[in-house]
Formats: sequence, C-alpha cells, structure tokens
Amino acid sequence: MSTSSRQGMATRAIHGVSSRDPQGSPHTPIYNTTTFGFESTADLLEVVDGNRPGSLYTRYGMNPTVFALEEALAGLEGAEMAWAFCSGMAAETALFLTHGREGIICMGDAYGGTLELLENQLPLLGIKTHLILGHELDRLDALLADGARLVFFETPTNPALELFDIPAIAERAHAQGALVAIDNTFASPVNQQPLALGADLVVHSATKYLGGHSDLTAGALMGSSELLMPVWNWRKNLGSMIAPETAALLARSLRTLSVRVQRQNASAQAIAEAMLRHPRVERVLYPGLPDFPGHDLAARQMQGFGGMLTIEVKGGGEAATRVADRLQLFALAPSLGGAESLVTQPCTTTHHGLSPEERTRRGISDAMLRLSVGLEDVEDLIADLEQALEGS
Repeated sequence: MSTSSRQGMATRAIHGVSSRDPQGSPHTPIYNTTTFGFESTADLLEVVDGNRPGSLYTRYGMNPTVFALEEALAGLEGAEMAWAFCSGMAAETALFLTHGREGIICMGDAYGGTLELLENQLPLLGIKTHLILGHELDRLDALLADGARLVFFETPTNPALELFDIPAIAERAHAQGALVAIDNTFASPVNQQPLALGADLVVHSATKYLGGHSDLTAGALMGSSELLMPVWNWRKNLGSMIAPETAALLARSLRTLSVRVQRQNASAQAIAEAMLRHPRVERVLYPGLPDFPGHDLAARQMQGFGGMLTIEVKGGGEAATRVADRLQLFALAPSLGGAESLVTQPCTTTHHGLSPEERTRRGISDAMLRLSVGLEDVEDLIADLEQALEGS
C-alpha cells in the first residue's frame, strides 16, 4: 500500500496527483489545447499504442488537466481508475452501454433523467431494463437468473432518501455473475465508499457535491481498470469528454470537498431536527434521524448522513408550493450540493415527467419539498424555513 493510499480523503484531494507542474504551480494548469505535438512519429506511436503515458488529443481525454482530475477522482473513491465526463448522464450512458447490454436492473428511485434513459431510450437499442422498487427486492434474484448483468441503484435515493444495503446486494449480484454500479451523488465520497463495501463501479453527477459551487456540469465514473478500459471508446466516440476548463474547475472544487460536506452534514442534521418539531411539517426524511427507516443501515455503511433532506408539508401540494415560493434563502431551483441552499418540489422538477400515479407508486407526494442544504449559517436557514411554513 502506498503512502498516499493511507492518507485521509482531504489530503488525497489536495495532494493526490502524481504529476507536478514544471513551473512550480501547486496544481495542474489548464491545458485548453485540442491537440499535442511530438518530436517524431516514433514518439507519437509510443503514446498512441499505449506504450507510455502522454497527451495526444483532448476529445480522447488525453490532456494533462484531465489526467490530473481523474487521478484525484479515483483517489476519492479508493478506485484504481476514474473517467471524467461532460455530465453525470453522459457517465451513466457510457456505463450502461458498456456493462448493461445483457440487461440492467435499476433498484429503487432514481434521478428522473436516469429513469427516462432506462425506461424509454435504452430499450430502443434492444437493451432490457427492469425497474424495481425498494419493497420489490424479492424480484432481484429471478431477474439476475434471467440474464441481467448490471445492478444499478442510488443510495440514498432521490428524493425520499431510501437506503440500500450495499454489501448484501453486491453479494447477491456477484453470486450470479452480475456487476453492481452505484450512483453515489447524494452521499458523496466523504459520506460513503461503495467500492469498499463491495460495489464494482461508482458514478457521480460531479455537477453536485464534487463541483460544489453550481458553476460547472460534469460526471465521473470510478472502478477497476479492467471495468473502466472498455468504457473509454464509448466516451470517446459519443463525444462526452469533459472540457479542460471544466476539469480544472472540478479539480479546484475537490480540494474543499471534505470541509464543505462535513459542514452540510451538520447543518442538515440540525434542520431535520428542527423540522421534526414543526407543527406544519407532516414528515421529515433524513438518514440522521433515529426514527428514519434506514437510520441503522446508514450508521453502518455511511460516515455522515449527508446534506439532503426531504420534508412533507401538511396541507398537500398547494401548501408545499406556497412554502417553496415564500423561502428567501433557499433558492427555488433544481440541482443540489452547492454552497447555496436550494429547494425543489419533486413533482414539478426531478420527477415531473412521471405520471401522478407513478409518483404515488414510488412514494413521491406533491407535498414533498427536497432541500439541498448549503453553507449558510444554519440558524438563518431554519429561520427561513419557519417563516415560509407559517404562510402555508
């Protein structure tokens, strides 16, 4: 085990890149270069044939700024390798096209775009997809026996924060020769390490916690070199490469990931406890609450309970809309994980494309408000929620 692999996450995020800038910059600069020249054809072929590392063409991902980012990303998840993408959906698409062609099982709730891709687009390519809910896990073994070879899920899920037992599900999948891929966006590597728990692949919308400032769009896929190398050509030929400028922004953000997420964890816990006591709140969904259905599991497989929580407002969807519209510090906007706090009503944004019946089946009520807790003073955020709830 190398010295860097024994270091903590915050240290790896800052110092976990082996390349050093010849001019002495502490971080890899932006190489906003499309192509790279060589002294000779022999030198070029050494890189093209993979005999030595080097930069070649940015659309391929062969760019020093991207290399440095991917090394840092791999270190955060304890992975052998990482690929960076232009978005989280691009990362998922490449994952599914590489490792899901024999059939994909998506467990539990997921981001609306992911559900649309799985349910509507991938079947057009002849890829079998199976969407099962958390209470339907008894179907997993039969679907695996029928040939599905990729199990995919979020934990915690969007927006109900449902948790899945990663080691147990990985054991069931591996017993039948299937891979397990986990969307770790909600938890972030600070709070959860799926590869160490038995997962094979981890995907992120790096737009969220990894980016952390609501100023970039990116994705990431981490895992072993054996599983990631086949993904490379899909990323290259689908044109889903991250730009060097975005890669540099994301690398900047990773250097503060630990301190940001730890602050968001603490604030979300305080807000969840305050909302639990509020007379106009019907229900609070947050893994850090002792009475949350997945609390014991979260305590076992997570290092922190996260910066996301969902409240259900008394009075139904119209009351929830009034609360969302009255909030002043919580911006009414999709996305999550940034320095500023956000609120969204899932029935109007992330899950708006689902029918009311399907949302009900998934336990997503119109009265739900999903909160992404930022870095503001937590007392101010609680006060903002309280004044908005008074008008509901």
